[in-house]
Order: sequence, then structure tokens, then C-alpha cells
Amino acid sequence: MAANGGTKAIVAALAANLTIAVLKFVAFLLTRSSSMLAEAIHSVADSGNQVLLLVGGKRAQRAASPEHPFGYGRERYIYAFIVSIVLFSVGGLFALYEAWEKIQHPHAIEGDFWWVPLAVLVGAIIAEAFSFRTAIIEANHVRGNQGWISFVRTAKQPELPVILLEDFGALLGLVFALFGVGLTLLTGDGIWDAIGTGMIGLLLVAIAVILAMETKSLLLGESATKDDVGRIRNAIEADGTAIIHLKTLHLGPEELLVAAKISVEAGDSGLDIAKAIDDAEARIRSAVPIARVIYLEPDIRRAQVASGPALAGDSGA
Repeated sequence: MAANGGTKAIVAALAANLTIAVLKFVAFLLTRSSSMLAEAIHSVADSGNQVLLLVGGKRAQRAASPEHPFGYGRERYIYAFIVSIVLFSVGGLFALYEAWEKIQHPHAIEGDFWWVPLAVLVGAIIAEAFSFRTAIIEANHVRGNQGWISFVRTAKQPELPVILLEDFGALLGLVFALFGVGLTLLTGDGIWDAIGTGMIGLLLVAIAVILAMETKSLLLGESATKDDVGRIRNAIEADGTAIIHLKTLHLGPEELLVAAKISVEAGDSGLDIAKAIDDAEARIRSAVPIARVIYLEPDIRRAQVASGPALAGDSGA
């Protein structure tokens, strides 16, 4: 995976979730708390998701082939989409099912180990906070001046937004579990445990839907960012070349396809046109290094092209 920061955040989250999952299962076995079971399954789902992200990053590094001439970079998007499905089904729907069962047959937390779920939840909150902090630090390296919502919605690298949302959901889910378990211990009424479990389920379903929507956009094919499109335009036009139309497409998080029709003079020779295209490609790659696949098509300069308004009709960024 090219995104070392994303890999670091994934590994940190995976280590935290595997440890926490074991502790949550132990707490569930000792107390039979549905909130603890929902949180244990949540941690297992998150761990599986992080393995999927690592696998997707590894497979995306494969070299291009005749069957896939543009490479496998978008495979990272596929695995991120699978993550949203796992989170929805294994995490969210299971928690909602468990909440419904507990509402039908509520019971207080059993055994003499009533303090175990509280200790596990507090410890898990601390561990998840460190994991979340790592994800925030790594995301800050790439998000620039963007707000967090904008970063999640526009990031081309799926790993960091996924880990950020998972860690945020994990922290909030732990708070919900602490709410349910705490009130069950205080009141002796298991309905609070069921409510906490239901809140966890609804939270996971909401996060899964957000991830699915954002990843779907990446799978369909997103253009370069506005800043990169501006740099590409400036690079092409640096020698006076006019752009008839310009389109960009992310082949992967760190690989961009650029296709443009540019104007040339009617009297230009083939050698002149070839040199102009080569120079423009070099300027584009210098301005936007991830622009690795570039197709520039020459067309005869016309009066309406040179005047300017016709250029805006098909920017296609």
C-alpha cells in the first residue's frame, strides 16, 4: 500500500481491536451482558475490516496486465466497500437483533463479576482513544486545510476515512455500552442493557451506510480534486496552448488518468505537434506527480477556441 500513514493507522486499529475483542468476550461470558456481546462482535467486525483493508492495499500494488491495462489501484476501493457491508451486516444488524432479543427477555447482569464489564469498557475506551489518535495524526498529514467531514467525503485514499469512522464509531459504541451496562447495574433492569445494544446497532448501521455511499462514488470513478485540475490546466496552458476539453479520472488513490484535447496551429508540422504534446505531458507530471496516464489529442485551433468561452464547456474534472 502506497499510503504508509494509512497502513500505520490500520495496524494500530487492528492491534487494539483484537485485544479488546478478547476482553469483551470474557466480560460477556462472565456477565451475559448483551451490550458486551454486541461490542465484542463489533470489535471482531472491525478487526476483519482492517485485515480486508490491508489485503486490498497489497493486491492493489500488482502490476498492470493485458487484461487490466490500467492496473489494480481501484481494488482498494472494492475492499473498502466490502468493509461497509461487513460493518452493516456483522456489526450493525447483529447488534440490533441482540437488542430485540434482550427487549423480549430482559435480565439483569449475572454473576459476581459485575465490575468486569465496567473495567473492560473503560480500558477499551482508553485503547480505542490511542488508536483514534493515531488515525487523526496520520490523517492530518494529508488532509491539509480541509474540515473532517470534507476530508471523509473527498479523500481518494479510502483507508484513513474508513479507520477514522470505525474508531469514532468504536469510541461512541463503547460509551453506549457503558451507558447500558451502568444503568442495568444501578437499576437491576436489563432493559437498559438492551437499549445500549440497540444504540450500538443503529450507530454501526449509520456508519456503514456513510462508508458505502462514499466508497460507491470512488468505485464509479471520481475526477481529480479541483486543485489538481487547476494545476493540470495551468501546466497545459503554460506555453499558450488552449484546452478544448479536459477530463480526469482516478485509476487508484495515487494514480490519475488525464485526457485532453488541445489546440495546435494549422501550419504546425507533425514534429512540432509531437514536441508540444511531450512538453505538455512533462509539465503535467511535474505539477501533479500522480498523473501517470496522460492522453493529449491535438486539434486545429479555431477562432472560437482561442477566444475562450468554448473552453469552459467541457472541463470534465
